[in-house]
Amino acid sequence: MAPAAGKPIPRATYRVQLNGEFGFDRTAAIADYIARLGVSHLYASPYMKARPGSTHGYDIVNHNELNPEVGDQNDFRDLVEALKRNNLGQILDFVPNHMGVGGSDNEWWLNVLEWGPDSPYAGYFDIEWESDYRYLQGKVLVPFLGDQYGAVLVSGGLELRFDPETGSFAVWAYGSHKLPVRPQDYGTILGSDHPDLERIADAFTHLMDARPHQLRGASDLKAELAGLVATRPDVADAINQRLAVFRGYQGEIDTWGHLHELIACQNWRVAYFKVAADDINYRRFFNINELAGLRMDEQELFDVAHRMVLAMVADGTLDGIRIDHIDGLIDPKSYCERLVAASSKPFYLVVEKILARHERLREDWPIDGTTGYEYANLMGGLFVDPKAEETFTRLYADFIGRRDDFEEVVRQCKIRIMESEMASELNVLSRKASRIARSNPATADFTANILHQALKETIARFPVYRTYVDGGVPSDLDRRDIDWAISQARRVEQGPDGSVYDFLQRLLTTDLVAAPKSGYSHRQVTRFAMRFQQYSGPVMAKGLEDTAFYRYNRLVALNEVGGHPDHFGVSVSAFHRANQDRARNWPGNMLASTTHDTKRGEDTRARLYALSEMPEEWERQVQTWSRLLRARRGDVEGTAPPDRNDEYLFYQLLLGAWPAELTGASVEQIDQSAMTAFAERIVGAMTKSMREAKVHSTWAAPNETYEGAVVSFIHDALDVTRRNAFLEAFLPFQATLARIGMVNGLSQALLKLTSPGVPDIYQGCELWNLSLVDPDNRLPVDYDARRKLLDEVEEVVERGAVSGLLERWTDGAVKLAVTRQALAVRAEMPEVFSAGEYLPLEATGDRADHVVAYARRSGEDTVLVAVPRLVGQLGESPDWGNTAIPLPRGTRWRNRLTGAEVEGGDAVMATTLFADLPVALLSQEG
Repeated sequence: MAPAAGKPIPRATYRVQLNGEFGFDRTAAIADYIARLGVSHLYASPYMKARPGSTHGYDIVNHNELNPEVGDQNDFRDLVEALKRNNLGQILDFVPNHMGVGGSDNEWWLNVLEWGPDSPYAGYFDIEWESDYRYLQGKVLVPFLGDQYGAVLVSGGLELRFDPETGSFAVWAYGSHKLPVRPQDYGTILGSDHPDLERIADAFTHLMDARPHQLRGASDLKAELAGLVATRPDVADAINQRLAVFRGYQGEIDTWGHLHELIACQNWRVAYFKVAADDINYRRFFNINELAGLRMDEQELFDVAHRMVLAMVADGTLDGIRIDHIDGLIDPKSYCERLVAASSKPFYLVVEKILARHERLREDWPIDGTTGYEYANLMGGLFVDPKAEETFTRLYADFIGRRDDFEEVVRQCKIRIMESEMASELNVLSRKASRIARSNPATADFTANILHQALKETIARFPVYRTYVDGGVPSDLDRRDIDWAISQARRVEQGPDGSVYDFLQRLLTTDLVAAPKSGYSHRQVTRFAMRFQQYSGPVMAKGLEDTAFYRYNRLVALNEVGGHPDHFGVSVSAFHRANQDRARNWPGNMLASTTHDTKRGEDTRARLYALSEMPEEWERQVQTWSRLLRARRGDVEGTAPPDRNDEYLFYQLLLGAWPAELTGASVEQIDQSAMTAFAERIVGAMTKSMREAKVHSTWAAPNETYEGAVVSFIHDALDVTRRNAFLEAFLPFQATLARIGMVNGLSQALLKLTSPGVPDIYQGCELWNLSLVDPDNRLPVDYDARRKLLDEVEEVVERGAVSGLLERWTDGAVKLAVTRQALAVRAEMPEVFSAGEYLPLEATGDRADHVVAYARRSGEDTVLVAVPRLVGQLGESPDWGNTAIPLPRGTRWRNRLTGAEVEGGDAVMATTLFADLPVALLSQEG
């Protein structure tokens, strides 16, 4: 949608990950640096109060307090002032879908554990209180134990404690997870041995007689108990004696009976974390037990949770909000409408949304766009050679010994998720569907088991993360995706009867209640369809992003958030069409290339794209490397770990993440400490990859033998303490690929900074970002080094000597120069980029397919952008021959990257354009 008048659309943003090590104070200290870089806004990760030790801020426990580990109010005020001094605005990443639970910090959650359905906050969380399991009726599962309940109990891992300051009791798991005891059970704990405690115990026991004022009554009694303990040592001693009753002897289960009986009475059931797969009865963020879903459609909760963030918009602290995980909400459109309506003034609003290849962002949402995952993959596809797909597919299959179909891999992975980590949610959906079916004679025979099969097969084939059925007339887009999934599921051999799918199709579209007197409950049907949508998204995320992306390793640069590993390359014309569409419909859409969630950094991917240009050479190299490494380890047959698929991934990670400063060095020149540090990064990424793939190892049950063998393989490969034939063979190829990746990286940077939309620079990515999956992509950034380099770059730009930076490209100064200069042009001609035309320019000549060019124009101002693609096929010093790029009207142009003047005319030769630097940014000067 076009931005509303007066809305502060950023010119460009700079993302910073705040945490205990890099808080408000250190962010304030770099405000002048990012302003010099040329962005208009700081884009901050969540900084509301989170779980202690949070490294990311997405496990919020209070939306209306700052995270004390990041800084206090004074620190925050200093940050805001620093931003204003440097003419910077601020965008905040906001988390409405879930909260951090567990521990002892979330007051809402603790109150729910204490009071169950009677808690005033019970409706804030998505909890299924009416479970089909008797042992969970009126309870919430708390799956935070590291072992089975009985084992933890008998080992003393569960302990009843008294808080003398609040006069309250709680069971603590491992001394860190607080599980409040129901106040009506305080009488059981206090007993009758002490007369004052006996009196208070009796009052607690009959607390529920005071309904609906039992919470106030409990508060008064706790205060009285705290007062007694504070002034009467005999009362404190008596309580300590009573607590001893609930302690047992380690290893003797019979001695823990009192504590077990007390726990059995509570509003919570504490359990082994693996029990969540079968019994979880609260909505989670994906399958993470410590992140509980919120019912943000409840007006009271919405008002409370958004109090501080909307106040920050009102007072000008924030110009915009980024909504995390929008698809987790039950009704994203209504949420966005409510958020916009609740604000006192217009603000920039983008949502984290992953789009399927055929999917379009809903144009009736009152937002400015997405956070840009789709752009990163669109742009990256330009550097993948589609002509090599068949060869690349064949060589991958030959190396791993099988031919995988990506669509089938995804289906299997989604089914695995539904049968394991997220089985409980599917069981609940199945039972709800069967209740709806039984409410009408026409469908009364559709059992929960039959519907479970149909739901599983449908979700396994769902082509999008979710649909957006909301009780109104379903959109054609939603019908298309539901109908497609149902039609694919029908084809399953020995699946449910076709009539079951007929029912399911009408249920998911709410056609069941479209006509009056349907015999079904409109509320139940609509609620089911909306809850289904909240489930299909996490299954897609866990099955696709967090499983299939780690199993299908054909070209892992394509295995990116929002990416499509089965789609090999993007044409120049497709890139232009997408840019034109964005300029027309979503000019405020963010443009990302690296984020805190990307599985590999932008320049890691830039290198790996180049493999598509040399499939035969790549095949020769991996076969040679494998023989050398396995021979070194005595594995002549090639059957020892890692398996061939993990090995194939390993080589790609090495090539992509190999430190720029080590590129071109011989084995003898490589410092052992540097290689050890790099090896640990690779070990971390490979370990995560193995566990996410869930083939040989998992997070829940790590296979130490297999993982250990892979780690040993990695250290052998990177051992520089003795002659290493593998590295001797690897390093020349790596250097060649890195050089191509450098050009690709510069091209990506310039495209992102000049395409329609709002470019975002992830922290530190103004230099080369060769990161791997988190936590590798969240490592500290050296801003002192960047300041010094920016000083140098500014002086180099002033002298018109940017081309000289290519000789020392490994330090990243050349990327910094391109970034700084492109942002300067955006600042100088804001209308050209915020609302200007996007004009594709079609190159001519023998190398035309290797050029991407376009112009941005507004009034008399015109900017031309040109970058090369698929440069690996052109050699280190490309001969552009007769290749030319048409020029828009204008008699004189200046290359804003090099300072060179370019004469106007009908066209400019590529040889001229790329003479000093492999990318070009021209502005019209006459």
